[in-house]
Amino acid sequence: MKDHRLLFSKDDHWVRPFFKKYRGLLILVLCLGFLTFFSASALMFTSGYLISKSATKPENILLVYVPIVLTRAFGIARPSFRYVERLGSHNWVLKMTSDIRVKLYRSLEVEAATATKTYQSGSLLGILAEDIDHIQNLYLRTIFPAFISIILYVFVVIGLGYFSLPFAGLTFILLGVILFILPLVAILVNNAKVYRKKAKKHALYNDLTDAVLGVGDWQYSGRYQDFLTEYNKAESKVRDEEKSMRRFSRGEALVKQLVFGVIAVSLFIWAGNYFAQFGDQASLNWIAAFVLAFFPLLDAFAPVSDSVKELPMYEDTVERLSTLPNPDVPTIKEELPPIRLEHRDIEFQHISFTYPNSQKEILHDFSYHIKQGDVVAVLGKSGTGKTTLTQLLRGDLAPLSGEVLVGGISVSDLPGEKSSYFGVLNQNPYLFNTSLKNNIQLGNLEATDEQIQQAINQAGLRPVVDKLPDGVETVVEENGKRFSGGEQQRIALARILLQNAPIIIIDEPTIGLDPLTEKYLLETVFETLKGKTVIWITHHLVGIHHANEVVFLESAQIEMSGTPHHLLETNQRFKELYALDVYDE
Repeated sequence: MKDHRLLFSKDDHWVRPFFKKYRGLLILVLCLGFLTFFSASALMFTSGYLISKSATKPENILLVYVPIVLTRAFGIARPSFRYVERLGSHNWVLKMTSDIRVKLYRSLEVEAATATKTYQSGSLLGILAEDIDHIQNLYLRTIFPAFISIILYVFVVIGLGYFSLPFAGLTFILLGVILFILPLVAILVNNAKVYRKKAKKHALYNDLTDAVLGVGDWQYSGRYQDFLTEYNKAESKVRDEEKSMRRFSRGEALVKQLVFGVIAVSLFIWAGNYFAQFGDQASLNWIAAFVLAFFPLLDAFAPVSDSVKELPMYEDTVERLSTLPNPDVPTIKEELPPIRLEHRDIEFQHISFTYPNSQKEILHDFSYHIKQGDVVAVLGKSGTGKTTLTQLLRGDLAPLSGEVLVGGISVSDLPGEKSSYFGVLNQNPYLFNTSLKNNIQLGNLEATDEQIQQAINQAGLRPVVDKLPDGVETVVEENGKRFSGGEQQRIALARILLQNAPIIIIDEPTIGLDPLTEKYLLETVFETLKGKTVIWITHHLVGIHHANEVVFLESAQIEMSGTPHHLLETNQRFKELYALDVYDE
């Protein structure tokens, strides 16, 4: 069983910091919550006294004027305090949730390049959706009610102690059962169940997202019903855990009602004996006041055990989030601005790399030098390390041995954002459901309208933009489905032009395009990127004349390299591959 030391500990940077950041608002919310229940209890107290006093037929209305006024005042105060308390608590939670979402996105951004390798899509969905909701509920359903109940608990015990210390001690014990003993038992009993439910729910997320991403293949294979059957089985396991937890909750609720009943009867007996000793009717009027005042407090004390027993789930959430990088801890690179490289030569010095839990060596003692301004085409079969090479260049992956230098500086030591040095045009650039202008401006948020228009012209987008109903303000729709594959690549190229990075990585951007579109796109790309250092990952030799150097990777090493012209003259294998691509073209 896990303990709960991480929650609220010094190592927790997802929950605890917000107590300090929004300290003033937190204190206000707790005070308003206390005043809400105090007003509710006081309303019943004055109402009980008013009913008893009125039943004795006072000779003058002035004898019950004060309880009438107080009943009206507390009747107005209770919903007023409740409304303001709800506004304050939700305002607090929305501020906190907003900060956590920003912090979470910044945290994921630190390892954005490897996030999809480290986490399954369902796990990311669980972090971005369910875990944020858990932290939000932690405050609304656990922290706020528990703190308010403890404040009321102390207030009630001290108040009763003014009249009778023995009865205050009995109340201290009985309410302590509700506030401390039952929640502790709930945690001990439900701890394992909560973790099992959460684990099964995350497995459900993973299975569901995996199936949704491949739903077409499920349908084409004729096994769509199999998916539904398996999904329903997984979902039923989650429901079984929920049923088990609800059974315990019903038993716990019964115990709580019995304890509340004991308190109510005890309070009635004590009040009757205490005020009977005064021997007058006026004193007996207070019995109903004290007994009725207790019942509104049930709404404060009853939910505590229900919410506290979910602490294991919150602890698991915080533990999951704490495994992410803390974006609030500055690094040396983040504190320093990007530098202007004196030259842009790239050197791979004796690089060796193997993915974790894999026996296959992707690169072994790999060395290569790329001169500034060169266009280097990197070819090879799938799995030979072409994309891995570019990830090592960007610093997204770290070599097991060797070093990657850019401008004579190790990639791991380059200060500032990687986007200041590297631009990437990949196979599937993502276009957001916003205007074309905003999608292009993503390359440089400070770009002017003139610079955006210039990038559009350079990327060959002008004929496309002129046909759009609202020009650059036209919404591209989700994932850019308004545009063809070639047009999407040109939009991505316009982004890179605005980004103005000195080194550009092109990772098979023409996959899925027809030969004519591929030819024109490559001409545009290399014309607009002239003068920049370009690493071009490709799977065939169409347009290879744009490259200054060609590198073939095979068996974790360079199998052949040279200029396209030199290889055509001297390498038989290159001639055969080139002939195949030219024929296909």
